[in-house]
Amino acid sequence: MDPFLSFPPYRLARGVETRWANAENPDGARGAGGQADGGRKGSPFHRLRAGESWVMARASGAGTIRRIWVTLDERTPEMLQGVTLAMYWDGARDPAVEAPLCDLFGSPFGRLVPFENAYFSSPDGNAWNCLLPMPFRQGMRIVATNRTKRDVGMFFYQVDYTLGDPHDDDTGYLHAVRREESPTVPLRDYCILPRVLGRGRYLGCSLGIDVNVEDYGRCWWGEGEVKVYLDGDGPWPTLCGTGTEDYVGAAWGVVGFCHRFQGCPLFDDRENLYGLYRFHGPDPVWFGREIRVTIQQIGQCPPDRMIRHLRELGRDSLPTPGYGVEQIRLDDLLAREPVTYNIERFDRLVSTAYLYLDRPSGTLDGGGEEAGG
Repeated sequence: MDPFLSFPPYRLARGVETRWANAENPDGARGAGGQADGGRKGSPFHRLRAGESWVMARASGAGTIRRIWVTLDERTPEMLQGVTLAMYWDGARDPAVEAPLCDLFGSPFGRLVPFENAYFSSPDGNAWNCLLPMPFRQGMRIVATNRTKRDVGMFFYQVDYTLGDPHDDDTGYLHAVRREESPTVPLRDYCILPRVLGRGRYLGCSLGIDVNVEDYGRCWWGEGEVKVYLDGDGPWPTLCGTGTEDYVGAAWGVVGFCHRFQGCPLFDDRENLYGLYRFHGPDPVWFGREIRVTIQQIGQCPPDRMIRHLRELGRDSLPTPGYGVEQIRLDDLLAREPVTYNIERFDRLVSTAYLYLDRPSGTLDGGGEEAGG
């Protein structure tokens, strides 16, 4: 069992208590569960009205959220993107976690498909589970908000947590940052995680790609490198991958798969929607004072389509296929042997980045518009 997720099953805790928060007992109060309708399942869900914010769970003192389970009676993309969760640690004014349900739990574009990895799962494509531990020292609060114009008839959830956990100075707070660009900007790397100040651990991300087939047909979209800028890096990063599918552990394109720390659970060639995840569990990414994470939205295209696109960008040459420094003029390109070339793309990207930080809020320092190296 991964020690990052839980205590060994044989270990007995001293001074630590278990609580479950749900619609009937959001405070997890002792002896206050299962009372509605004479104890015959009288309040298993909350009706989350349009525009309403509901405190799903709250607690005082030190503790750790161990598991969250959520489902709705209406699981359309509109509703799954319109209902958001915000999580506050230690009485902070600003949430450390705030994202639509679908993005936070690893289902971009509101497309629920069955999957399981080390930290998230949707066993049947109807509900989500999150097993990321979420420590707090002085208290926690989780708020669900319905930002749509329709009521959620049945909002089911359970938040499992412990109270009395000892947390030392090296215990971080969970943060999640959700971003979207539609479309991406050529020659500017998409920012998965804007610049964050503090000491912490980057845990990874989920990434949704809505592929632009109108401009590129079914050309391959996943050549972009993931770059991690650590502790003052610039203009070039310390950590740099070799391509999008490489980052999630695949090669020569992607297929649908789910492994513990890497996967592509959403693989829809019909609607050209893809959902990837990569978690740095056994290969931690530490940072001492700041971090920023980007990915290039680069694909590959046949020469004729690539030439048209690059001319629209005002470019008249490009590096040779051997990835050297020699430039070739576009007018001369078609005279060469037909090959496939890298090309900047306009696509829709959505991402949720996860990290642990040494402070309960105030993570971002801008940087969403910074160009990558």
